[in-house]
Amino acid sequence: MKKNLVFIIILLIGSITLAQEGNELEIEEGKTTIEKKPSFDKKRKLATKKLKEKPSITTYKIIDIKNDTTFVDTTLTIQKDYNFNYLRRDDFGLQPINNVGQSYNSLIKVEERNHLLPLFGARSRHFNFIEADDIKYYNVPTPLTEIYFKTTFEQGQQLDAFLTVNTSPRLNLSIAYKGNRSLGKYQHVLTSTGNFRATANYSTKNDRYKIKTHFVSQDLLGEENGGLSERGLNQYLNNTTEFQDADEFSDRGSIEVNFENAESILLGKRFYLNHSYSIIKKTDSTNTDIAVGHILDITDKSFQFDQTAPNDLFGESYENSGALTDKVALEDFTNQLFLDVNNKWLGNLRINAGFSDYNYGYNTILTLEDGTDITNRIKGDVFSVGGSYQKNYKGFELAANGMSIVSGDFDGYYLNASAGYQLNDYGLQLGISTNSTAPNYNFLLYQSDYVGYNWQNYNNDTNLNPSSVNFKNVETQKIQANIKVKKYANLEASFTTIDNYTYFTKNVDSLTIPEQYDGKIELLKLKLSQNLNFGWLGMDNSIVYQNVTGGEVYRIPNVVTRNSVYYQDHWFKRALFLQTGVTFKYYSEYDADGYDPVLSEFYVQNQNEIDYFNDVDKTDEAGDTTQNFGGFPQFDIFFNAKIRQTRIYFKVENFGEAFSQNKEFSAPGYAPRDAVIRFGLVWNFFL
Repeated sequence: MKKNLVFIIILLIGSITLAQEGNELEIEEGKTTIEKKPSFDKKRKLATKKLKEKPSITTYKIIDIKNDTTFVDTTLTIQKDYNFNYLRRDDFGLQPINNVGQSYNSLIKVEERNHLLPLFGARSRHFNFIEADDIKYYNVPTPLTEIYFKTTFEQGQQLDAFLTVNTSPRLNLSIAYKGNRSLGKYQHVLTSTGNFRATANYSTKNDRYKIKTHFVSQDLLGEENGGLSERGLNQYLNNTTEFQDADEFSDRGSIEVNFENAESILLGKRFYLNHSYSIIKKTDSTNTDIAVGHILDITDKSFQFDQTAPNDLFGESYENSGALTDKVALEDFTNQLFLDVNNKWLGNLRINAGFSDYNYGYNTILTLEDGTDITNRIKGDVFSVGGSYQKNYKGFELAANGMSIVSGDFDGYYLNASAGYQLNDYGLQLGISTNSTAPNYNFLLYQSDYVGYNWQNYNNDTNLNPSSVNFKNVETQKIQANIKVKKYANLEASFTTIDNYTYFTKNVDSLTIPEQYDGKIELLKLKLSQNLNFGWLGMDNSIVYQNVTGGEVYRIPNVVTRNSVYYQDHWFKRALFLQTGVTFKYYSEYDADGYDPVLSEFYVQNQNEIDYFNDVDKTDEAGDTTQNFGGFPQFDIFFNAKIRQTRIYFKVENFGEAFSQNKEFSAPGYAPRDAVIRFGLVWNFFL
């Protein structure tokens, strides 16, 4: 009815205008001419056409928390193929453990910077955990929907559904849910995860008051099996001297694992509010905008490990036969006030001050056999101050940001600065950064029903055990350079030093314990990214070289590569865009980090564990050791297509594994993914 009413009004306006204007007479030096005006029918067609015109794709805006704006992209590129996975982002540098929704072994370790307080533990569960900086806000002329779907292993599917709408030009609302359920091919590795998020983005008519807010609720559950048992390793590696028919173990569900009675779950909820008011609004008569603002972040997290009966793999337990439950929770309440000064000539300056109240821990105080107490809480508050600056001028880019704790039980700071220059297709950027922060909470305090998994490495005046070890802050310094040559290559180089590096490892009893390295780690990293197109053919290359001192505790492969060769073109009178090719992945052999399901953390293998995996009878007929971490190629064959706003993906993952089975591992005791065919789609609706 509304559309009809609008159409009638437009026609009436056109009729009135036509009646008023009529055919004008123009007198020119005694010569009379008639200027013909469009007929009524022509105006009606023009009005109808205008109603049917679709908004430009660039009007569907995506805005991040820093107000950097892009627009919806429905093209099909090789980068879209890289992003078509469980994480919905490029997973280069990550080696997945066999099931979808399980963790990843980091070939290129993540640099978790720009935080002052310790991070919540269970870091291996956080790859798919959506943080505040990951949330996007929107502004769209018509409702926009996106549907992501992809198959998993055995029973289950992945789905990510998203809807955003502007109820007015100034108010946008969005809602989304990403769910995954996958049974997996091995015993007791089911994963079930969900990420719900809702956002609102609003500005007043005069643009003085602006607000961005979101709510996120996440649950990431996974069954734990402890990896392949010693017998399972022999089964996986097809040791035909013990098993007459090794082919039966091509059914991964028949391979023995360490246990089938445990699961872990990471839960999280967050309410976030970022709003500001312009005291002085930039107009034609002034070049300065001054705004005051407030950021509120209320985050609750919890991690729980459940096992129906203890297992000797983790040592002695306080429960001889009953169920074990380890649960830890964090409440973090953060407020931040800021003052923004935006001047055309001086740039953008922000000064901020923050207050954080944290409460991390367990419900009971634990007394060890020697009489010492393990506290159950790390709680308190900190005050911090900081600022940021950004200025772009004729291709030059300057940026800096930093924050420091000035009061509280923790010490910490971070500082980042960069300078760059952009000239047409060329760019150069140099940067330095330094930060000091406490290790994550799992290092500082842990309680478990397993006796060996109880420690306290944090002291303040309220702790019950003043003689406990006090871990120092991890100190990181980094210098980096980035050279960009559009259409040819990007080169990134960085040199990082780390003091007091904190890590998990195995002790003499093969139990996981936290340690702090008393030496200095130095890491040199070079990355070359290149995307070349030759008509119908394309080539994309990413190559990383890493060299580290202190490699006994910081283990990474020296070389990580991903290379794609593909064909792409329009077919069927441009009704279909086809993209097909091969992606080659490789990383050099190294002693990969192991996975501990109790902590949900990765740990550095000690020499005893390395020797164990090399000594287990798992050799091929030539007598060579067949448990490898890296040093083997991985091939993916993909067939992708785009029909209007729908991108369809078919992929044969890890194709090479079908010909050289049972020789690779993604972590000690954990096999990588088998060769499998998976498919899915991403579908956008512009209503």
